[in-house]
Amino acid sequence: MRQANLMCLCIGLVALLSGFWVEAEDPYRYYTWTVTYGYISPLGTPQRGILINGKFPGPTINCETNDNIIVNVINKLDEPFLITWNGIKQRRTSWQDGVLGTNCPIPSNSSWTYKFQAKDQIGTYSYFPSTALHRAAGGFGGFNVQSRSVIAIPYPIPSNEFTLLIGDWYKTDHKILQKQLDTGNPLPLPDALLINGVAKVATFTGEAGKTYKFRVSNVGIATSINFRIQGHVMTLVEVEGAHTLQEKYNTIDIHVGQSVAVLVTLSGHPKDYYIVASTRFTKPILTTTGVLAYAGSKTPPSLPLPIGPTYQVHWSMKHARTIRLNLTANAARPNPQGSFHYGQIKVVRTIILANTQTKINGKLRYAVNNISYVDPATPLKLADWYNIPGVFKLNSIPDKPTNAKPVLGASVIGTTLHDFVEVVFQNPEKTIQSWHLDGYSPYVVGYGSGVWSTGMRNRYNLVDGVPRHTFQVYPMSWTAVLVSLDNKGMWNLRSAIWSRRYLGQQLYVRVWNDEKSSYTETDVPPNALYCGLAKHP
Repeated sequence: MRQANLMCLCIGLVALLSGFWVEAEDPYRYYTWTVTYGYISPLGTPQRGILINGKFPGPTINCETNDNIIVNVINKLDEPFLITWNGIKQRRTSWQDGVLGTNCPIPSNSSWTYKFQAKDQIGTYSYFPSTALHRAAGGFGGFNVQSRSVIAIPYPIPSNEFTLLIGDWYKTDHKILQKQLDTGNPLPLPDALLINGVAKVATFTGEAGKTYKFRVSNVGIATSINFRIQGHVMTLVEVEGAHTLQEKYNTIDIHVGQSVAVLVTLSGHPKDYYIVASTRFTKPILTTTGVLAYAGSKTPPSLPLPIGPTYQVHWSMKHARTIRLNLTANAARPNPQGSFHYGQIKVVRTIILANTQTKINGKLRYAVNNISYVDPATPLKLADWYNIPGVFKLNSIPDKPTNAKPVLGASVIGTTLHDFVEVVFQNPEKTIQSWHLDGYSPYVVGYGSGVWSTGMRNRYNLVDGVPRHTFQVYPMSWTAVLVSLDNKGMWNLRSAIWSRRYLGQQLYVRVWNDEKSSYTETDVPPNALYCGLAKHP
């Protein structure tokens, strides 16, 4: 009898503990997205767009740190399709990154399920199609990762928050734009700017005296954008997952692919105010407006603000620094911002990447260190995992620019897990560049005009630079970042300006070691798609 009672007690304890473990598992959020063509009229004239569940833009994902995200994508387009999660680090799961170097595309009239975790990060992000020129037709949306309630944030909790997807837009069908690039012709200036898919009437309503968070992402494909709110000051609190020094600005530059979060207190006279977005570095300047409405007011806004640079205090990423706190904060891993002393780590490798416009076989191409990237039929990640020869070669792109003749190729930089690397983006062209690295948030430590040299390191911010996934390089200038390669996988390093990426301004960074462990990288997903030389085992 005593043994039976002891067994019952043990079974009860196991059941209790099992229930606790199940309860303690990070939450799951399930989505089913049907991707279709549909007619939209963002500029007043019907045109074909890409819809998700009939919506343009697509639905916003709102989750908390470490939530598990399950997205079943049903592709009803007439060609293969992928979605990439811009800024979500995919820790241990580069399989879910949604670019052609890591995933076979989802065939037409079929589906595939993404499974990943918003691991150890908070912030303002977005998603969009990574295949062909689909991004120019829609299929994009917001992706907001909230902090857990048990972890403090370094500012008062806002009354509410708004997601603003701001970007340039073409009234020309995306397949015509793609054909234009394929025939060797650059894209013209976009036709307009949109805020949340509309050109004029996006309205955000709040109450006088209350403070609101505006999450703003540049989801366009070509132009930098200046953002401001008439009669209101913006307090910058987050840049792509990093809490920043809470300085106040009247106008903020957001380059292609970048995201910020600002706090705005409705302290003005109760009426409607313009929200204004204008292109930077373009002729002519494109401008669109939304409305910040005070609840109950019927007073329309007065004339909108002038263009950003002429309007009082102006912010750009050149001046941003990370906030340093004496509390537990919420960027990647629960450490105080600025406590990761990246400036004291020895750099083991310096990589200098120069973008150029060129011609190959008589057609327009864009290159990095004179190699213009072309996607192999077999994803690099699958070729690497299964040791498939003939798909790519490691270090097939030099670490520094050369005078070699531009060629087509599949550029892959080979690195070792936990390397600490300096990457310099050299821009010899007269147009602004915007670069994005999947899987990481490098520390942006320096900008400068002209050609970078080792002496420029004396100008680096080695204390509290902002870690972010997308960074601009000004015309005839350079930008330097430092990155700790602690996320194993095959990662896309690309131009966020989509015509340049489409015509070759991208490459991949392979972060690898010979240890096979689920702590550093998961196995190939059971539902993985196979294509090219990769066959289902």
